[in-house]
Amino acid sequence: MSGSRSAALGALVLIALAIGLGVAFAGEQFPGGLLVAALIAVATVAVWYAVVRRGAIRAVALAVASVGAAVAVIVALADGKLHWLLVAGVLALSSVCARAAFGARLKLPAAPRPERPVLFLNPKSGGGKAERFHLADEARARGIEPVVLERGDDLFELVRDAVAGGADALAMAGGDGSQAIVASIAAEHGLPYACIPSGTRNHFALDLGVDRDDVVGALDAFVDGGERRVDLAEVNGRVFVNNVSLGVYAEAVQREGYREAKLRTLVGTLSDWQRDDGRGPAMSWHGPGGHTHREALAILVSNNRYRLGHAVGSGTRPRIDDGMLGVTVAGRPAGREGSRGLGRPQRPWREWSAPTFEVDAEAPVPAGIDGEAVVLEPPLRFGIRPGVLRVRIAARHPGASPSALMPEHAYQGIVDLARIAAGRSAQRSPRARSQV
Repeated sequence: MSGSRSAALGALVLIALAIGLGVAFAGEQFPGGLLVAALIAVATVAVWYAVVRRGAIRAVALAVASVGAAVAVIVALADGKLHWLLVAGVLALSSVCARAAFGARLKLPAAPRPERPVLFLNPKSGGGKAERFHLADEARARGIEPVVLERGDDLFELVRDAVAGGADALAMAGGDGSQAIVASIAAEHGLPYACIPSGTRNHFALDLGVDRDDVVGALDAFVDGGERRVDLAEVNGRVFVNNVSLGVYAEAVQREGYREAKLRTLVGTLSDWQRDDGRGPAMSWHGPGGHTHREALAILVSNNRYRLGHAVGSGTRPRIDDGMLGVTVAGRPAGREGSRGLGRPQRPWREWSAPTFEVDAEAPVPAGIDGEAVVLEPPLRFGIRPGVLRVRIAARHPGASPSALMPEHAYQGIVDLARIAAGRSAQRSPRARSQV
């Protein structure tokens, strides 16, 4: 029996055991038992968020989980309900088994080792990860030529010079903005590309299936790696690997001091937008139904669709080879064309996929492209470039997004666990199943 099948079977057995124990204990010790059960449930959900999210959300989730667990223990000790700790332990173990069952690994076809691979390194990115992990020396040991960026260097020119000099594979160790530059040139020349996760967040590496905790091991993409093709996206001819943000976040990125105090700057920008004195140029776009909309708190256009609003895998892209842009509009789009601005109320959060998307405005639009502050001339024309990038990924890395097999809902999760335990694949699109 495979590891994922065993993990799925274990998760199902543990979930059933936890439910059975919980029902029995709650019935015997009403209402105190229900309070402990509720606290354990809250702590369990918070632990899920802490596992799959990062940054402030992870910190808040950890705090909630700690408080919930602590209060549950106190109540259990006070009322002599120590057996509830057994339920908590069973639920925690079931979560570990479920994550193991849904862990996706892509079976990549073998790829020949390049003869003249070149690695570009930003020594300051990610707090100096490239220097801390001695990436230049590690690259040389693998037959990869390192090029260390210095202040004032033009990365575009350096990469083009390397290609002109005979480089047959390109890699970038740095932030996602730099990744986009190297990836675009690799795609232009049909060369293999490797993403080395030495930036701060490394979102592109995460969704490619590169282990972000194995910075040095990512170099083995040019040693024993397999190859897959993924999409790139563009706005007004500029390539991006993750997303372009418009609206309140883009305004915050433009402000002085954002890098030093991101949360404070974002809150201040949001306050200005609510007072209408910090708002950028009015934008208009067409929704999936073809209607014209105006006004939004934020617009996010991404290279493939992000998974949003779910406890599991939220903030990641299940696919990065779907050939579609992801479009998300936060805030109520107002002003349906021909309705004098009195369109029907709509959800404050809308998302859809499309091969192209266009945003118009009466003035230049502040934007954040892969986290970098820029100003774009309207109209903003977004498009997708399907399968143009040949990505190399080290053999021991997953090669797939952490949410590639994650269920959308709890019910679907139980169904998928049952399918995996029975030796079948989780229910996903045929194309995804054929790759993962």
